[in-house]
Amino acid sequence: MNTFGRNFAVTTFGESHGPAVGVVIDGCPAQLALSTADIQPLLDRRRPGTSDLTTARNETDTVEILSGVFEGMTTGSPIALLVRNRDMHSGDYAAIKEKFRPGHADFTYQEKYGIRDYRGGGRSSGRETVGRVAAGAVALKYLSGFGIAVTGRIISVHGKTTTREIEQEILAVKNAGDSVGGIAEIVASGCPVGLGDPVSGKLDAALAGAMMGIGAVKGVEIGDGFAVAGRFGSENNDQMTKTGFASNHAGGILGGISSGKDIVVRIAVKPTPSIAKTQKTRDIHGNVVDINVGGRHDPCIVPRIIPVAEAMLALVIVDAVLEQKKYR
Repeated sequence: MNTFGRNFAVTTFGESHGPAVGVVIDGCPAQLALSTADIQPLLDRRRPGTSDLTTARNETDTVEILSGVFEGMTTGSPIALLVRNRDMHSGDYAAIKEKFRPGHADFTYQEKYGIRDYRGGGRSSGRETVGRVAAGAVALKYLSGFGIAVTGRIISVHGKTTTREIEQEILAVKNAGDSVGGIAEIVASGCPVGLGDPVSGKLDAALAGAMMGIGAVKGVEIGDGFAVAGRFGSENNDQMTKTGFASNHAGGILGGISSGKDIVVRIAVKPTPSIAKTQKTRDIHGNVVDINVGGRHDPCIVPRIIPVAEAMLALVIVDAVLEQKKYR
């Protein structure tokens, strides 16, 4: 299950401390003008080591196009995108290679496969999202031809909402050896009416699955989300006028089909599980032991998850657009 999408299928590969990470895109239409300049900006927003608010791992995340593009145009064949890992400190994990990090997938990977890459978590690391972001950038380039754009923003971090408060909160927990989570919002504008395939291929169901497929995400809202549970129908319904909908409580999706309004998605992002504070855990021999996770880690994942969530929203939309083109 390393492939996402039906029509615009993306298969990510690589591990956190392996030679490289990347993605193969199968189904991108031919004759789309594409270069690394279309992909690199989104990767730059995701990459680590850009400020005191992120992990100190300093990767350039320079993308290489290996196939599927000729003379600046996509050919319709698979597009392979590669990003080489250059700043791995695998030795940081030697002391805890037999210990399961609390909040991580160490235990479940070991139980499922009988083997795991303890260096940064292997495929369960946030480093895997490099391939998703690269593919999302290609999807965004294609969608721009239809007037569709995707943007994201931070709603809050640990309850803080202003930029200054958020920065102060992240630096404070970093200095304390702890971490915090938060909420991000992703919006797709310019989407036509009719995207989505009920009943088992509803657009909101696809979006929820895509967002929950991001490792740090523990909750998803479409439109007003959980707030609708406390309303009357007369308050929550998006009434219609001659020019369209008077509101957008539904988040641009009705009956699993896009309504033409902005598609609004919010995600709840958990605190980074790798923290310096001493915690209790179990080792591979079944002993209860103390653990301090060293190395370089984000005190808050929320700022760097924005381009990842934008990419996943774009991948869902491009898949739906290509599906719709089969019938029109």
